[in-house]
Amino acid sequence: MKRLHLHVAVDDLSKSIGFYSTLFGAVPDVVKPDYAKWMLEDPRINFAISKRAVTAGLDHLGIQVETAEELSELASRLKAAGETTRDQEAATCCYARSDKAWVNDPSGLSWETFYTFGDAPVYGEDDQPQAPKAACCGASAKPVASAC
Repeated sequence: MKRLHLHVAVDDLSKSIGFYSTLFGAVPDVVKPDYAKWMLEDPRINFAISKRAVTAGLDHLGIQVETAEELSELASRLKAAGETTRDQEAATCCYARSDKAWVNDPSGLSWETFYTFGDAPVYGEDDQPQAPKAACCGASAKPVASAC
């Protein structure tokens, strides 16, 4: 089963965790110093917030899948719907390990499809000095068209 993913950049993580916890009637499943994530069933969504972007607001949208086969099927449809795409295998992003496919919609909004297969102790590959800045979700991943 697929799950919609929304990632919102926030100015004040603590205040935003309080707001969204009240809105969703649930505490986050993951809380880090710069990130929080709710894995909600009603509505079925992976909702994440972080302080990593330059400006607050919607950072990117996505669809999380449960199997590599679902990722392959959905990534193919996403690629067919979009423009330039970028694939990532075994990416470290948002304190998780995932395979991903990225595309921008016609207005430039980033969409990702991803299959998560493990946890990670760091936010992402963009935390590592030798890794490219476009390696993880968030503001650094927005220029999908130029990353290919």
